[in-house]
Amino acid sequence: MYQHLINKEKSLAVIGLGYVGLPIALAFAKKIKVVGFDINAERVAMMQKGIDPSQELDATAFENCDIEFTNDIEVLKKANFFIVAVPTPVDEHNIPDLIPVQKASETIGKVIKKGDYVVFESTVYPGCTEEDCVPIIEKHSGLKMNLDYKIGYSPERINPGDKEHTIHSIIKVVSGCCDESLQTIAQVYEIVVKAGVHKASSIKVAEAAKIIENTQRDLNIALMNELSIIFDKMNINTYEVLEAAGTKWNFLKFQPGLVGGHCIGVDPYYLTYKSKKLGYDSQVILAGRVINDGMAAYVAKKVLQHIIQHNGNIKESRVLIMGATFKENVSDIRNSKVADVVKELYSYSLSVDVIDPYAESNDTLHEYGFEILKEISTKYDAVILAVPHSEYTSLDDSYFESITNKNALIADLKGIHRGKVTSRSYWSL
Repeated sequence: MYQHLINKEKSLAVIGLGYVGLPIALAFAKKIKVVGFDINAERVAMMQKGIDPSQELDATAFENCDIEFTNDIEVLKKANFFIVAVPTPVDEHNIPDLIPVQKASETIGKVIKKGDYVVFESTVYPGCTEEDCVPIIEKHSGLKMNLDYKIGYSPERINPGDKEHTIHSIIKVVSGCCDESLQTIAQVYEIVVKAGVHKASSIKVAEAAKIIENTQRDLNIALMNELSIIFDKMNINTYEVLEAAGTKWNFLKFQPGLVGGHCIGVDPYYLTYKSKKLGYDSQVILAGRVINDGMAAYVAKKVLQHIIQHNGNIKESRVLIMGATFKENVSDIRNSKVADVVKELYSYSLSVDVIDPYAESNDTLHEYGFEILKEISTKYDAVILAVPHSEYTSLDDSYFESITNKNALIADLKGIHRGKVTSRSYWSL
């Protein structure tokens, strides 16, 4: 398989061309023949013109690429090595939503041939690839794993907005259904991954590795958020405490904040879901989730308390939220906890304006029911600096003074203006 791909006698397909799939497809397309498949015809049309719908990659990323973008399953049949990079979200009850990965498995089942390879990159709970995806593939293809085709799993490690840690520079975990598939899959990824690969002993190990990467981060951030709540009651600034503690060589440097996005705020639920299925109710992991999921309400309550104390008339009070995406300097609004802050403030009958230099207003309106303003007004009773976009880091005290009332609160969640805002009340996590 490897040599056929290198010689361009066979081609590789990436199914799902979002934040994860498109960078992978383009990286391979600079070396071998690639089919980029996505069910969204509008996104496919943009990529055919060299435009990244996610606004992560510029036009140069599409140059010198041997790739065919399509939403036509007939074109997908040309490929022999399939990489699945579709989203794996949770539903409103935090139950894993496997529909995208199941639909992708069904599609593969309709196009796969004897001798082909399938590698899943979508984040799932341990066992999902072999127990949930393989039966779907085999139902629609009539083929048998190992005997007719090979399966593997290689967890994605794409970090939106991060230009340093890319597919080329991050060690790639790979796994396969047998030793032969493991070696071949490792070879294929080494075509583009300069940092090398780590060969996991099984598909389940690779799936579990991905899950705990983000679960670990989630728990550490939950600890910081709980400390922030405690220190706030003591009138201690959390970031000052973290700076002091951070002088010790082995102190882990995490910060409090809203935990959203398609990884950290989602992946732990896949692990706890599978754990519950096996008869064990997670305690530590879910405790961290409770804290992090509750931070939006905590922030909204702090703002409301300030407005009640210094204004009194809630219905005439106005709040500006700066930032709507799930993290800084990206356009991704998926699972943005800023939306939860907006919802909480709305529940108190507060008037809320939201701005963001990256988010699309149509997207936030469709997904969360609020628009992104192009221009703001003045005389806000509170400003919540929710996402530390680079455009906001250079703002000074005079700016916040110019857009707020005298008794306004500047709620700087990530503490980027700590010590710089003096004309208004200041609070950070």
